[in-house]
Amino acid sequence: MPMLERGPAGRNLRIYSWPNPIAQLGLGVGVANGVELRHNSVVKLAEASVPKSDDRRTRDLLARSILENGPSSVATLATRLALTPAGIRRHLDLLVADGVLLARQPHPALVRGRGRPSKVFLMSDAGREKFEHSYDDLAVSALKFMSAQLGEHLVQSFADSRAEEIERKAAPLLAKSSKKTQALAEFLTEEGYAASIEPRPMGEELCQHHCPIAHVATEFPQLCEAETEALSRLLGTHVQRLATIAHGDGVCTTFIPTPQKNNSKGKVRA
Repeated sequence: MPMLERGPAGRNLRIYSWPNPIAQLGLGVGVANGVELRHNSVVKLAEASVPKSDDRRTRDLLARSILENGPSSVATLATRLALTPAGIRRHLDLLVADGVLLARQPHPALVRGRGRPSKVFLMSDAGREKFEHSYDDLAVSALKFMSAQLGEHLVQSFADSRAEEIERKAAPLLAKSSKKTQALAEFLTEEGYAASIEPRPMGEELCQHHCPIAHVATEFPQLCEAETEALSRLLGTHVQRLATIAHGDGVCTTFIPTPQKNNSKGKVRA
């Protein structure tokens, strides 16, 4: 029989003189090593403050959607993920509080109609750090040392070499595809850039929602410049980099003009 020792009012402490079979089976709650603590009043368990697994999955889903698609409003996220706006606002607020997301007013060029525009959510630097980066602080330190000790021209040579490697790996894939811009986006996604193609008047935009070298490129913009030149060579046309994550924008965007035919001479010009 268990021994019963009464504690303060409203509390009982049961001490078992043999191993508790319920604890051994893993079926008890709050039972361990033959000791059970019981409170007769209503209490909140500490575990209640821990996010449920479903909540964690929802927040991860929201963060990844914003990472891959760029700054998004509550309504846009609700439609994209088939969730209710009320259901995801709490998760977005928590992600903002945790420093994973930032909440901002949308760019004026994207605001349509009257009324106060809905704020958009975008990844913060801390949020991006939760995803893998190909380069870290060691790479920044190494390039700084190279620039200071051996000359800035070597940093440019490194940027050119890296861009040429991207071009070398992507060229065979683009050569096999009739939709070169889409093939390029798929290649960049495989390389960790979460890229997509968006139609625009007079051309397309290549959107890179993640940058594996964002922190390094912030210190050394030569990397972005060399990469842009590589994209131009791969597509066989001049491209224009409109925004970069390294400069604080939510998405790296590159405008790719549609080749225009010159009817008088039958030539194609970009």
